[in-house]
Amino acid sequence: MFNNCKSLTSINVSYFRALNAEDISYMFNNCKSLISIQIENFNARSVKYMSYMFNNCTSLISIYISNFNSKIATDMKSIFGQCESLISVDISYFNIENVIDISYMFNNLKKLKSVTIFNFLTEKVMDMSYMFNNCESLTSIDISKFNTQNVEDMSYMFNNCKSLKSIDVSSFNTQNVENMSFMFNNCKSLISINTFNFITEKVMDMSYMFNNCESLTSIDISKFNTQNVEDMSYIFNNCKSLKSIDVSNFNTQKTKNMSYMFNNNNYLTSIDVSNFNTQNIEDMSHMFAGCKSLTSINASIFITEKVKDMSYMFNNCQKLTFIDVSNFNTQNVQDMSYMLSNCKSLKSIDASNFNTQNVINMSYMFNECHELIFINVSNFNTQNISNMAFIFNNCQKLTFIDISNFNTQNVQNISHMFNNCESLKSINASNLNIENVKDMSYMFNNCNH
Repeated sequence: MFNNCKSLTSINVSYFRALNAEDISYMFNNCKSLISIQIENFNARSVKYMSYMFNNCTSLISIYISNFNSKIATDMKSIFGQCESLISVDISYFNIENVIDISYMFNNLKKLKSVTIFNFLTEKVMDMSYMFNNCESLTSIDISKFNTQNVEDMSYMFNNCKSLKSIDVSSFNTQNVENMSFMFNNCKSLISINTFNFITEKVMDMSYMFNNCESLTSIDISKFNTQNVEDMSYIFNNCKSLKSIDVSNFNTQKTKNMSYMFNNNNYLTSIDVSNFNTQNIEDMSHMFAGCKSLTSINASIFITEKVKDMSYMFNNCQKLTFIDVSNFNTQNVQDMSYMLSNCKSLKSIDASNFNTQNVINMSYMFNECHELIFINVSNFNTQNISNMAFIFNNCQKLTFIDISNFNTQNVQNISHMFNNCESLKSINASNLNIENVKDMSYMFNNCNH
């Protein structure tokens, strides 16, 4: 009706008699200059569709619509989406008992500090995705009475709610939810969250679920049923304050992506992944990267035949003294760069069975492994590798290495390859083919012996 009236600054529709109107979706959509709207007595008794009604009214400071008769409405998607100037919203008396979609409802309300919705009847709602997405100023919200029994999508529900310190989702019935990706992503101030009763057997996507919840100290996900989850990437990424996590019962039989799964969990000393079924995993990059306090991890049972990316997998696991990767099937891996880089305490590693026929990048693979005394790479097939820069850089205690079988016909960068390997006494590099190499800088720098 007033869609895209960009110059409209105020409007009074309080006494509109639209008794038979069923669709008022997009009614004020993109009225970017609209500062105030009088709509208190608007009779909406026949309205079914209200999606995008005030969407992108970026100048709207306040709105009072508590008297709306929305009893038969079914769609309220993005009704207030992109109303970036709204500070508070009271729709506690909205009747949404028949509404199916409230996704994007408060999407991108960056200045919103309070929202009153505690009386919402949500038993028919199927989509809550992006509901509070990017509500950066919101510190608390009461959704404890939400009935979520029919909800299928909760993705991005609280995404980027940076100021949210607590939220009660303990009563959420998630029996039909299929997507929880980005659900609490970037909730940086969130200290605790009770997801203990979540029923997750239908969930297929948990990627970024708790990503960057850097203040979260504990979370109980021990009862999560993950039998249908295909994507777990970034699920606990950058949970810097998390001191323990129980994933021992995770069923990962259908999971394809575990990249960044525990990345940058600084305080975790151990993670029990001994029951992980990794038969379908294609990406393990950054999986444990930055777990600086991790002292042990059982990866010996990992089935890795489908994995294509192992880059940064154990990067910066500074306290890890041993890891068994001897049974890793690496036949399809293309990237091993930074795989064990900066594992400063690692004393030995058995990579003798690694099948590296498809690897293109090995740069920084064992970089900064200060305590590593010996490593067997004699069986490495390096015919497709283009980058070997820094591969053994600063392996200060390495005394011997056999690279006589290395096929370097496609390598372009071998800079810093053995840089600062100060204990290295012998190296057989007689068969190195360097005709395509463009960078050999610092290759043997500071190899004192």
